[in-house]
Amino acid sequence: MIVGGFVKTGRDVYRKVQGRDNPAPSAIINIADDSVLSEKEQDERRIAEMGRPTLGENSRLEVVIEESYEFKSTVDKLIKKTNLALLVGTNSWREQFVEAITVNSGDDDDEDCGEEKLPSCFDYVMHFLTVFWKLLFAFVPPTDYWNGWACFIVSISMIGLLTAVIGDLASHFGCTIGLKDSVTAVVFVALGTSVPDTFASKVAAIQDQYADASIGNVTGSNAVNVFLGIGVAWSIAAVFHQWNGEYFRVQPGTLAFSVTLFTIFAFVCIAVLMYRRRPEIGGELGGPRNAKRLTSGLFFSLWLLYIVLSSLEAYCIIKGF
Repeated sequence: MIVGGFVKTGRDVYRKVQGRDNPAPSAIINIADDSVLSEKEQDERRIAEMGRPTLGENSRLEVVIEESYEFKSTVDKLIKKTNLALLVGTNSWREQFVEAITVNSGDDDDEDCGEEKLPSCFDYVMHFLTVFWKLLFAFVPPTDYWNGWACFIVSISMIGLLTAVIGDLASHFGCTIGLKDSVTAVVFVALGTSVPDTFASKVAAIQDQYADASIGNVTGSNAVNVFLGIGVAWSIAAVFHQWNGEYFRVQPGTLAFSVTLFTIFAFVCIAVLMYRRRPEIGGELGGPRNAKRLTSGLFFSLWLLYIVLSSLEAYCIIKGF
């Protein structure tokens, strides 16, 4: 038996052992009588006996494992923010309809308590205002069907249909109050058709670790609108007029002024996003509170300025080109 740095080889006989890397000749100490031991040997014996395992006062230990609500809340938030289809998807229509009619609390990322946050009065108001749309989109097939392709196709179709309805309503509203078609298109039609992109960018900014998804959603949406939306529509119109033996002509109107103004403001936005990559801000999205407010105010002001200048040019108050 090893006791401290000694090995007990017999009754009251301890052998001092050295390390394996630096072996040394062992020293045998025969402990027969304490009176014949030197002071050094008595110290060595006392140190050897101190290394023996002994049973303390507490011979039993009870361990109680309790759930940490704070840690559970943190894990739930991390799972909620992950961008995995398995976690954000649904398995059945029943689950989708239950989520549609259930009043959920708002984002509680700033809450420190581990308890579940109860819905507020504002959450109830927003739920009853949007319950029709929640139930409508609950008919979308769950993500488990056809490996998610059924959900993707039906969702794209419903978003396109909803965008068309919103665009027609905005056009009729502008005609009712007596606005020109160019002003109605810039203000109401563009705003109505961009609402789905706005919410998609918000979801992407919350779930994705980087800003590529949210900003890429905006640029990709504009690319689809310009290249695919205008290209396909004009191609169909050109083929139709050619089939009937007619020429297809569309007058530019104020297109040059609007496109030039939009391009200038787009370069301003790109410059702001590039500047936000500096270490004191840290990225295109988020950052310090003052930086977020200044950036949001600047982008919103550019949109208002674009609408005002385009409307003034449409009514010939300012001269375009």
